[in-house]
Amino acid sequence: MKCGANELRFFLGPRIRAGFASAIYMSIRCSIIRHTQPHYTAPLTFHFPRLFGETGHSIKDPYRYFTWTVTYGTISPLGVPQQVILINGQFPGPTIEAVTNDNIVVDVINKLDEPFLITWNGIKQRKSVWQDGVLGTNCPIPPNTSWRYKFQTKDQIGTFSYFPSTKLHRAAGGFGGFNVAHRSVIAVPYPIPTEEFTVLVGDWYKTSHKALQQKLDSGIPLPLPDALLINGLHGSVTFTGQKGKTYKLRISNVGIATSINFRIQGHTMTLVEVEGAHTLQEVYESLDVHPGQSVAVLVTLHGSVKDYFIVASSRFTKPILTTTGILRYAGSSIKAAGPLPIGPTYHIHWSMKQARTIRLNLTANAARPNPQGSFHYGTIPIVRTLVLANTAAKIGGKLRYAVNKISYVDPVTPLKLADWFNIPGVFNLNSIKDTPTPGPASLGVSVIGTVLHDFVEVVFQNTEPTLQSWHLDGTSFYIVGYGSGNWTPDMRRSYNLADAVPRHTVQVYPYGWSGMLVSLDNKGMWNLRSAIWARRYLGQQLYIRVWNDEKSFFTENDIPQNALFCGKAHH
Repeated sequence: MKCGANELRFFLGPRIRAGFASAIYMSIRCSIIRHTQPHYTAPLTFHFPRLFGETGHSIKDPYRYFTWTVTYGTISPLGVPQQVILINGQFPGPTIEAVTNDNIVVDVINKLDEPFLITWNGIKQRKSVWQDGVLGTNCPIPPNTSWRYKFQTKDQIGTFSYFPSTKLHRAAGGFGGFNVAHRSVIAVPYPIPTEEFTVLVGDWYKTSHKALQQKLDSGIPLPLPDALLINGLHGSVTFTGQKGKTYKLRISNVGIATSINFRIQGHTMTLVEVEGAHTLQEVYESLDVHPGQSVAVLVTLHGSVKDYFIVASSRFTKPILTTTGILRYAGSSIKAAGPLPIGPTYHIHWSMKQARTIRLNLTANAARPNPQGSFHYGTIPIVRTLVLANTAAKIGGKLRYAVNKISYVDPVTPLKLADWFNIPGVFNLNSIKDTPTPGPASLGVSVIGTVLHDFVEVVFQNTEPTLQSWHLDGTSFYIVGYGSGNWTPDMRRSYNLADAVPRHTVQVYPYGWSGMLVSLDNKGMWNLRSAIWARRYLGQQLYIRVWNDEKSFFTENDIPQNALFCGKAHH
């Protein structure tokens, strides 16, 4: 056995960096040599649990601390006072600005009158499903109490968001941006912009979230939203920049139902990143962003010194909702003037064609120095195919939404707690089939069992005349195809097996399908849900259990010491 820094680093695992390996090499070299003499036959094992802190995170990575007080407040985004959810008095909530591998600590103080959780949309929670903030993994934070989230932006860069996952709280606010910048030692495939702007676009109701929830509980579908907002404002947000400079806009659709098209009067946008992946730098006059999705674009201020309209309009709705903001050149004294730039309205085929142009930059790196194209997803054998069909159904005389005929109901005991403590009677792995089945829909607790590192094909089949948006926690999937009609195995011939972009949220067009390939390399219980919140609330979701029989902090962190317990799970 050799005893150098490289061999030691390999032996201890990829988390040990070269500097650390070199530092401890001399101190344990003699011990290794003694243990490798011919007369010593016991296996050699090292345990360094404190190197990574209580949650398995490297103690060398920076910590960022936040204290958030969640309250109700009254504001008037549409000109009439209404109750919203504030974080530290802000609507939208504070933007988290982080760097790859940062440790994020958020103390959430719940001052609402209902239990509450926040989920971190697109943050993968590597080995740490305990921090995912959905009812399948966490007991909600009771009113007038607090809970500490502690997680890492492990090996991620990109544009993300956060929002409440409980009930219809998301329709009242509590959302914000979550941006993860690259480390200084990692190059990016474009010039560093002068400044970045976080742009949160979403639909909005004048009706309170509790009234919306009552509608759904009564089996009544939600109406069309009343308006669109940009950063919590309708028609009054302004971004200011200097002529000749280039700016990055991090755009997220934080709405609960509506796809949007985003454009800037007199300017084009160069797409550079989608949900943590650097893309080919295509230039667009407008971009579709569907519920739950995020993109980053570069905009160069090359026009005359004046104000220009920023426009967001709804897609696939009648009537069309539109809101505006202002891109102001520094020193401008000329107000923006019409006409507004025209965007697509229904035009499903237009949107699908644009989606196919969003492709991965194979030679660029993301969070790590190795090129994104070094993972050859198109050559990996598929071990399982899931075809998941969404349907609307009446169950007990009320509207529900189902996946493969099962409409999900949250058990009082979080699935992850039941799995961790082997609590019977909470879920089983046979409640939902891999493909659509005939017959009526029924209520259930849908959990699909998989093995860690399974490479799975997932096809979302849309059986309805409205666009769907699907999100998967814990990982990203390669979006290899979109199509119309019913998916068949022959559709694989049209898959993009070279430079498909990995995302956490994918749209599925009316009466169409979207195909994904995903490496399930993150152990845990992961929520696969509709990003259209009324559908998720009424059952269009399930969980994917990624499991193996190894108990190791190299694959999954222990349950945190501050874990909340509820249902059948007790201290």
